[in-house]
Amino acid sequence: MIYKEWLNEWLELYIKVSTKERTYMKYRRQAEKYILPVLGEYEMDELSAVRLQGFSASLIEKGLAASTVNGVLFVLKSSLKKATALGIAHQQFTDAIVRPKAREKKVVCFNKDEQKKIERYVLEHNTPYLFGIALSLYTGLRIGELLALTWEDIDFQNGTMTISKSCFDSWENGHYKKVFDTTKTQSSERVIPLPKQLIGELKQLKKQTCGRFVVAAKSEYGAQIRAYQRSFGLVLEKLHIERKGFHALRHTFATRALEVGMDVKTLSEILGHQNPTITLNRYAHSLLEHKTEMMNKVGRLYG
Repeated sequence: MIYKEWLNEWLELYIKVSTKERTYMKYRRQAEKYILPVLGEYEMDELSAVRLQGFSASLIEKGLAASTVNGVLFVLKSSLKKATALGIAHQQFTDAIVRPKAREKKVVCFNKDEQKKIERYVLEHNTPYLFGIALSLYTGLRIGELLALTWEDIDFQNGTMTISKSCFDSWENGHYKKVFDTTKTQSSERVIPLPKQLIGELKQLKKQTCGRFVVAAKSEYGAQIRAYQRSFGLVLEKLHIERKGFHALRHTFATRALEVGMDVKTLSEILGHQNPTITLNRYAHSLLEHKTEMMNKVGRLYG
């Protein structure tokens, strides 16, 4: 069997039925863009250790990020391991591939002055569309979670917000499609207590909207992710704030939460991380001011 036939079979029979739709689509894109053009026509047993390492090296030479290369190699490795387990291939050599080392992405957030500028802009314009920016800034929502949020998810009586789904943009045959799915991980399903200051704003917002989505848009499916990212970029441009991705709002929320003394376990649950260690490792830099204060207290004992 040639590898192209098996890779397509693996995607349809084993991945599509066992993973989120977004994961399946991501694996298929990686297969079609990177793997099949280079390795698709080889027989399964022709995929030697040297050939696979050469493929890995070619991805790096293209200037792809280490995380992208590792994502492609994961698809390659998983498919070949399953083929070996089923007896379709006699042996697989993916464990011998030398992978590029991916660096932890630097956490980028807004400083306090920038945060206040963004807040003022959103409040002054008082539109349901832009309020999602402030909501993310004070709850740490991912953009997919924000744009999937409906009014049924807001419990005004108890002052909570339930995060149980996410969404992403997709295109089929040139036509846009907004796909709703489960959250990023099981731990991402969570109930977030809303700051009291936001509850009143949300009540007013609901009166202004007629659709079911909290972030209102002309479409019955709410705002598109890419369009919302562009809108956020335009806000930063108007405020003369250095361009940062929408995810910087989530990082800013986490940083401010630590600065005001929120414990790491609570923050981890609000962010939907699998465990507090992930939160601590990602935002350890945010604790520098606190560490300095504690060290100075110890230092007062000197002399």
